[in-house]
Amino acid sequence: MNDLQRKKAAKAFAEYWKDKGYEKGESQPFWLSLLRDVLGVEHPEQYIKFEDQVKLDHTGFIDGFIDATHVMIEQKGVEKDLRKPIKQSDGTPLTPFQQAKRYSAELPYSQRPRWIITCNFKEFLIYDMEKPTGEPESILLSELEKESYRLQFLVEEKDELLHREEQISLQAGALVGRLYEAILNQYVDKTNEKTLHSFNILCVRLVFCLYAEDAGIFGDHLKFHNYLKSFAVKDVRRALIDLFHVLDTKVEARDPYMDEELAAFPYVNGGLFGDEKNIEIPNFTQEIVDLLLRKASEDFDWSQISPTIFGAVFESTLNPETRRSGGMHYTSIENIHKVIDPLFLDDLREELETVKAIKVPKTRENRLKEYRGKLASLTFFDPACGSGNFLTETYISLRRLENDALRAEIDAGQVEGQIALGFEGKETPIQMSIGQFYGIEINDFAVTVAKTALWIAESQMMKETEEILQTNLDFLPLKSYANIIEGNALRIDWETVVPKDKLDYIMGNPPFVGYTYQTAEQKDDLQMSMKGVGKNLDYVAGWYFKASALMEETCIRTAFVSTNSITQGEQVAGVWKPLYDRFDIHIDFAYRTFRWDSEANIKAHVHCVIVGFSCKSNPKQKQLYSSDRPILVENINAYLLDAPNVFIEKRNRPLVDAPPMCKGSQPTDGGNLILSVNEMEDLLEREPQAVSYVRKFVGAEEFINNKHRYCLWLEQASPNIIKKSLGIKDRVEKVREMRLASSKLATREWANYPTLFTENRQPTSTYIIVPSVSSENRKYVPMGFVTPDIVASNLVLIIPDANLYHFGVLTSNVHMAWMRAVCGRLKSDYRYSNTIVYNNFPWCSPTAEQKAKIEQTAQAILDARALYPDCSLADLYDEVAMPPELRKAHQANDKAVMQAYGFDVKTMTESTCVAELMKMYQELTNSN
Repeated sequence: MNDLQRKKAAKAFAEYWKDKGYEKGESQPFWLSLLRDVLGVEHPEQYIKFEDQVKLDHTGFIDGFIDATHVMIEQKGVEKDLRKPIKQSDGTPLTPFQQAKRYSAELPYSQRPRWIITCNFKEFLIYDMEKPTGEPESILLSELEKESYRLQFLVEEKDELLHREEQISLQAGALVGRLYEAILNQYVDKTNEKTLHSFNILCVRLVFCLYAEDAGIFGDHLKFHNYLKSFAVKDVRRALIDLFHVLDTKVEARDPYMDEELAAFPYVNGGLFGDEKNIEIPNFTQEIVDLLLRKASEDFDWSQISPTIFGAVFESTLNPETRRSGGMHYTSIENIHKVIDPLFLDDLREELETVKAIKVPKTRENRLKEYRGKLASLTFFDPACGSGNFLTETYISLRRLENDALRAEIDAGQVEGQIALGFEGKETPIQMSIGQFYGIEINDFAVTVAKTALWIAESQMMKETEEILQTNLDFLPLKSYANIIEGNALRIDWETVVPKDKLDYIMGNPPFVGYTYQTAEQKDDLQMSMKGVGKNLDYVAGWYFKASALMEETCIRTAFVSTNSITQGEQVAGVWKPLYDRFDIHIDFAYRTFRWDSEANIKAHVHCVIVGFSCKSNPKQKQLYSSDRPILVENINAYLLDAPNVFIEKRNRPLVDAPPMCKGSQPTDGGNLILSVNEMEDLLEREPQAVSYVRKFVGAEEFINNKHRYCLWLEQASPNIIKKSLGIKDRVEKVREMRLASSKLATREWANYPTLFTENRQPTSTYIIVPSVSSENRKYVPMGFVTPDIVASNLVLIIPDANLYHFGVLTSNVHMAWMRAVCGRLKSDYRYSNTIVYNNFPWCSPTAEQKAKIEQTAQAILDARALYPDCSLADLYDEVAMPPELRKAHQANDKAVMQAYGFDVKTMTESTCVAELMKMYQELTNSN
């Protein structure tokens, strides 16, 4: 079903169901019709299950479940509000989403949904369970005609062929790993740089030969296998040296008296088998020969591998430490398409479908030829190409479009005449070439792997073209391309690799290295590439800067996979503000934070974003992806929100009149002023008089999880007490020694005051604690009031002069939305800061009545917590276990705060809330 057909079907569906909505009698027909008529499922009754039973403390039924795409549906009648709690049979008030989550929690992990949809016939609310506390996406039935594409995830199963290719490629990688280990042990010096270079080249050559004999490139099946098998183990080394020489020699230049078996191998060229005099090859053992001939050759079909995935897996045979220090991660095919599809592939697919639909044959023929010419004219560049998986997958995707266009010409009877006129492989209608693809990679082995992966991709796609044309094409000899350059991308002038007037698209996933983990050389790279702009930035920022500089005054467009840290916290201003100011870039599309897994055996779990950006104006509407589906928006700012282009920079005091927030007190004591529960009890048992100087000590961990630690608070302690208490005196002396040994002058100076914390910010009255770091799985950051006898550590933030009103606003969904948008992250957890989150927060201006209401709802939150004195804040704010009284109190507080801001409680989503807050921030900063 094409886009136009789907829109027509969606319009008809919406019109039919507009005035319907009886939960018991119409839910199943509603979903069956949606799947069949709008989304094209031929047998929806076999695709979706209804009324599966779930055992809770009572019996429940799942309204709908789609196994293929892991979707759970909670259907309500048209009169029900999807955002309001509904009393369950056990008396518990739950929203439809909370009800579905409760069902989900009772399912085995393998059966739990990725998506939960709540629906009342008028509206679909879609929850991504990768982000269980995130806001849902809303699709109204009345807008289904233009928004039906957003429901496509209901039917998009993972392609089985892709899955099979993945499995085969991973198996191939495992084989290479075994060969790698076995052959490496045969080298005299395993650490020598030249030896390792030779070894890497040898591995690439062996893999190419294994692939070539299975893919028919060498002619006979098992040709490489049979050649090696004819030699004794002690002669295999010499046999490989001879073979590599022959593969690099043109047929007419070969020794006319060489063995027929060797002479039967074709000339490969391409530089893959060149420079054999400088390649060190060790002697092989029986174990290696058996592994090569039996496991790698006889028992495995290399022609079925995906060159995109295999290139990455092949590269993973490198030392893991090498990968980590270089920041290399390998992007899956699925995630590559998240970059290249919205960057260019979706448009090219749509263009081809439009051309294929032209009714006039001659016009269609000409347009198809023009289209194939266009594909051949495009140039692509990956300035951190690794094993070449972005370039390889792009080449494969575009060649499939070219083949599709060729097939359309044949179906119209347009190229049959060309074949009949003597086309026998001497000419080819294939216009695309791997010469259109450019890359930079710092690792020499990865450069060779990338070239080999492209050659394998070229071979596989030529086979597909042969099937379309029903003729044989010559793959060999390879052409030698120097388009993938070995070097440091942040120090190379990219125009020396590919001139910008020739370039169309830049793409890739540059290295993920945070500032803390960068080497001195990498920090220098960053400063050189960004010309002194910004400090303490992720390494990837250099690629964004260089891409923007190259795109200036051109039509080039770029998309990168990056760690989400560059769209959060203080990095946003550091990375993006110079790009907007200097190059006038704009974001064309973006994927908000998602967890990205590599295809390598050692999985890398990284929280990523994808950002597509350019300098030239783009007529296409901007696409903002949450999960795998886009929402069309007016603007995408650097926080990846549909909001104004603002940059939240560090601020030392609140933007508006609000009590100051600061860190708690820092001991800088080597742990000697801090006591565990056992240490505290032991000290007081021996020296009861010390009780006056022992206080509770609270950081984020202690505050959230109700854990207990203590500290020695000796601010008013007399020297006599310290001297008489051996337990205290010993600890104070160790503090002094630790500070004296410090490399920092300021710390050494504090050795004169070993009884004191180096930073004392302890309030003298009740204050609010806000944890610096808390879990992303909570809807609300747990915060609360603490009495002044409890010492706050530097791992929490404190507001000494705050009251109930401040607490109510800060713990509301409005402030939480702001926090989630602008805070930094520690992995994926929230990293709250006073300088970015709190000091920039635009407070509301409530009336006296609204303020009183917020104070009332804030107190209700504290009262609800007090009903559960045996529970920690972690227990109370668990999304599944949160007590109904506390949830209701928060919902009432959320409503009171939203009303004080003038926000529509019923219709405003979290993203629109943040957009409004950013407008307020913009107005406040412009007026200051």
